[in-house]
Amino acid sequence: PGNAGPGGSQPVNLNHYATKKSVAESMLDVALFMSNAARLKAVLEQGPSSRYYATLVTLISISLLLQVAIGVLLVVIARLNLNEVEKQRRLNQLNNAATTLVFLTVVINVFITAFGAHNSGDLAVRASRNLL
Repeated sequence: PGNAGPGGSQPVNLNHYATKKSVAESMLDVALFMSNAARLKAVLEQGPSSRYYATLVTLISISLLLQVAIGVLLVVIARLNLNEVEKQRRLNQLNNAATTLVFLTVVINVFITAFGAHNSGDLAVRASRNLL
């Protein structure tokens, strides 16, 4: 009843479900990591003369470090077997830690967006205007 699959005949393998969830989360983490790396590049290209340079470099660096920690946690979570009762408490703790780090990363990325890291295309436009 509570653990029947979509067809009602086979039980849901919670370990496979948790692993798929962790893999999906990891893919989103990789996408955000790539986005933040591009933002960091844009900020570094703008240079220290930009208004929020130090703030953005700090926030993006913290976000990247948190994302690496989240990635490691998700790999560990995906490798542990949820069906083993003695590992369930540890998995729950790791999952709670990953969720907390994801929340912090989202909050930091809201601030990164608010401070507005411009992409390098804007630099080319400004540079060409300065030449004229």
